[in-house]
Amino acid sequence: MEVGLVGKEGFIGLPLVAGFKTASNRAVAQIDGTAFRIAGETLALFLRQCTKLDRRLQQYSQIAGMQTAQIAACNRLHEVNERLGRWLLMCADRVESNELPLTQELLAQMLGTRRSSVTVAAGTLQKAGLIAYSGGEVRIIDGLRLEEAACECYGIMQRQIEEWQHGSV
Repeated sequence: MEVGLVGKEGFIGLPLVAGFKTASNRAVAQIDGTAFRIAGETLALFLRQCTKLDRRLQQYSQIAGMQTAQIAACNRLHEVNERLGRWLLMCADRVESNELPLTQELLAQMLGTRRSSVTVAAGTLQKAGLIAYSGGEVRIIDGLRLEEAACECYGIMQRQIEEWQHGSV
């Protein structure tokens, strides 16, 4: 089950920033993309030399923690179609595209539900004209209306990130 999403805005390896050598979870790339990789020892050296990078990664760790907590609550409290809307919006934000190569099987795994539940939820969103789904491709047609159909968790997280980014020192 998904507990967080990382894309262009993020960083995998937050335990290293805190001085740990291992992580308690596993990162899985769901959509093709490009990433940079750095050895843990090299990162530790850079963090000591570049306080601005260290501060940014510390800030990102707070954003990631907030999102993890919100997603955990979301997975417990909201219906599949609302969670699917939230997840698609978060995914589109991270890859900067409304075209998402996602199978129903993958979506079911990420949402912690059965594939048949995703089929029904995706069908509901498609009938409403919010997404188009065909053969492992999801296309967001109307992001504003999809945000309205999604649970409030997406908006809560977006507002918190916005507040932190504009209010940070």
